[in-house]
Amino acid sequence: MNKILRIGLPKGSLQESTLKLFRKAGYHISVSSRSYYPSFDDPEIEAMLIRAQEMAGYVENGIIDCGLTGKDWIMEQNADVHEVAELIYAKEGLRPVRWVIAVPNDSKIKTVKDLNGKRIATELVGFTKRYLKKNGVTAEVDFSWGATEVKPPHLADAIVELTETGTSLRANNLRIVETILESSTRFISNKKAWQDKWKKQKMENIVMLLKGALAAEEKVGLKMNVESKSIKRVMSLLSAMHSPTISSLSEEGWFALEVIINEKSVRDIIPKLKMAGATGIVEYPLNKVIP
Repeated sequence: MNKILRIGLPKGSLQESTLKLFRKAGYHISVSSRSYYPSFDDPEIEAMLIRAQEMAGYVENGIIDCGLTGKDWIMEQNADVHEVAELIYAKEGLRPVRWVIAVPNDSKIKTVKDLNGKRIATELVGFTKRYLKKNGVTAEVDFSWGATEVKPPHLADAIVELTETGTSLRANNLRIVETILESSTRFISNKKAWQDKWKKQKMENIVMLLKGALAAEEKVGLKMNVESKSIKRVMSLLSAMHSPTISSLSEEGWFALEVIINEKSVRDIIPKLKMAGATGIVEYPLNKVIP
């Protein structure tokens, strides 16, 4: 009997970034526009697209073995699952997202305590209620089916909304009162599935490749030729993950140098490397960086 790992991939805002990450990790995935069952080139994986909001419940109940969803939705469902790994990526980029209390710019609400007796709209109803209770606040919390930013001031006094950059909130004349939760994507497992030796190993392998792909997102490789007299100057400019790889070239007194660095520093460092004596500088992208 073939062993199968059933995995849930988030449908919706995280879908494209998740599929891109899996592809970069080495998995070939095809998704039909009408199907909720992506096809993996790994016969040991069966995948299903599931909304991130529901993922933790299906994993907890063992309907799927594992899945990717936000920490926020795990907490919203109070799901009893095993968190295998944190994978920091989101719809807009490689950073955590925030759930914030936001109110109209001209609102008198300044702190969470000012929400007493007010009406709040959010998708994150359960967590918001628990947060308010912890802060001694009694307020009406309504589930929002979408377009939450347009609800204040007529349909709600405040909202609890997800934001990555705050741009949408500002565009709707809202200001942030408080951040109530920071969230990032988690790879979660059903607790019984995690006790299965084969499934656990399979999940750990997938996570290793996903983490490697994420690590590579912010890094590039650089290789260059350096004359022996310039080696020290060039080396002083490089802060690598590890020491740069140096090998002798066939031409005496010349070396090939290869290093992995943060992509953000490349545009600043290449001119300096050139001035320090490096030649034939080549920058190349990375698929995976496995520590």
